[in-house]
Amino acid sequence: MMGSSLAEFEPLLPAEQEMIASLRSGDFDRLGSEAAGSLPEVDDATRAVRAELLRFLLLGGEAEARPHEKGIRVQGAWVTGTLDLEGCRIPRDIGLKKCRFDAAPILRSAILDSVFLDGSIMPGLHADRIEARGTISLRGAIITGGVMVEGGRIGGNLDCNGIVIDAAGKHAVHAEDLDASNILFRGAVITGSIRLSGARLSGDVDAFNLRVTSDEKPAIDAGAVETRGNVVLHSARVEGTLRLVSARIGSDLILQNASLSNPGKVALELNNAAIVGVLMLNGRAKVSGVLDLTGATIGTIHDTIAAWPQAGDLLLNRCQYQAIVEGPVDARTRIGWLALQEPERWGEDFWPQPYEQLAKVFRELGHDEDARRVLIAKERLQRSARRKRAPNRVWRFLLGVTDGVLAVTLLYGRQPLLIFAWLFFFWLAGAAAFQHAERIQVMMPNSPVVLRSLEWTLCGLGRDESRFLITARQDMNGLAAAGQAQLDCFKSQFEASGYPAFNPWMFSLETLFPVLEVGQKAYWRPNASHIGGGPVMVFFYFQSLIGWALSLLAVAGFSGLVKSR
Repeated sequence: MMGSSLAEFEPLLPAEQEMIASLRSGDFDRLGSEAAGSLPEVDDATRAVRAELLRFLLLGGEAEARPHEKGIRVQGAWVTGTLDLEGCRIPRDIGLKKCRFDAAPILRSAILDSVFLDGSIMPGLHADRIEARGTISLRGAIITGGVMVEGGRIGGNLDCNGIVIDAAGKHAVHAEDLDASNILFRGAVITGSIRLSGARLSGDVDAFNLRVTSDEKPAIDAGAVETRGNVVLHSARVEGTLRLVSARIGSDLILQNASLSNPGKVALELNNAAIVGVLMLNGRAKVSGVLDLTGATIGTIHDTIAAWPQAGDLLLNRCQYQAIVEGPVDARTRIGWLALQEPERWGEDFWPQPYEQLAKVFRELGHDEDARRVLIAKERLQRSARRKRAPNRVWRFLLGVTDGVLAVTLLYGRQPLLIFAWLFFFWLAGAAAFQHAERIQVMMPNSPVVLRSLEWTLCGLGRDESRFLITARQDMNGLAAAGQAQLDCFKSQFEASGYPAFNPWMFSLETLFPVLEVGQKAYWRPNASHIGGGPVMVFFYFQSLIGWALSLLAVAGFSGLVKSR
């Protein structure tokens, strides 16, 4: 029964009579007795008000039962039937606080000022496509069903502070594509999912101390939500997925002290989200489940490492952020943070971008050494992934050798100055080796003139020995004293007084640096025919090859050729 006149509702119920009497007296603040201010028990006939009569009054009533311009305010009524205001234009507020509804009120496509259902008990609310100049307030309401405001336009707030909703397996709040100032869930307890995808807000989503549990659907689905203010889940507990895919948050995402739990599944999904301000994941915050920041853009990160998920549950690929504030800012801790990623779980072998992004942030913070360490870790992991992709064992072995050499000599090109430490080491080793070679008489002149000279030849013979020399066409006695080495004998000759002296330091330096000439290699070399000369000659060749190799590596390192791209 819709009713076009008050007479059609006769006889009026006791509570209805009291309402009409209040209207006629002009008392619009409270309709009904003082006792009506409390929540009625089920089937309390003294509080019963027919939904059809409320509809009649809200739509203007009649001359002797007309609502005040400021609206109708009823507290403590038991509203029987269905309050159906679908498509209605109501130029005043609706205030039905602490009421018990038999059926979910229907405000679908209605145009009105504000709706106050604070503290009421109802099996749901159907307000899809509603247009309200003011607020829709459900503070402290208890609802056993869904709140539907999909596609609505609200000039003020959707106020669900302190609300209790039981809609297990369904949408507890469906506010997709809603336009509003703020959406408020402070202290709310909700079983079922909250759907805010596509909502556009000039203010905040404030869910401080929210408790929401959803098994089948995302606990909070705010994909593509746009807000000029904050998204606040300070001290919230979310059991299920918090989904903010492609969200645009004009200020901060505050998850301080929040518990986001969805083990084995996605707990927090921020794919391609844009957070202009801070991602605050600190205090006692904890994410149990997958934290997906793929492609997210964040102003700054305020975090504690304890808040981040376990190994394998973190995705940071293509995530960009400007700084890390109020969290660990050292290479060791942050490399461990990045190590929580396991690309193999998601069908990839390695993600280099998270390491490059962290290094970029470290450099901008002035932590150049930490940035270098991060890039070294990135090189090591990236090359390991490349080896795993190698088509066969031989190629994998060759890559392993190459990577090993680059690791110990240049730190993969990220610290090319390390090559000078290796050059210094081999210079010292060469100097020691050639000094020992000189001591055991393994070094010999490297001049053909000297080697063909009589002095050198005869110093190879004792004084009691003789040899026929073709150049002299006669037998000649040796020059070496008993037990005297050939080199020592040669050095004692007058003819050798002008021959350059052997210097093991300069000889090692010239051997190691192929482009360096200090005159030692031109005059001296190991004598391979001498006892102990073979190993010295092998080391001589080895030192030459090492010098060439380290020199080329130095050029490649400083030019950046060996860095992974």
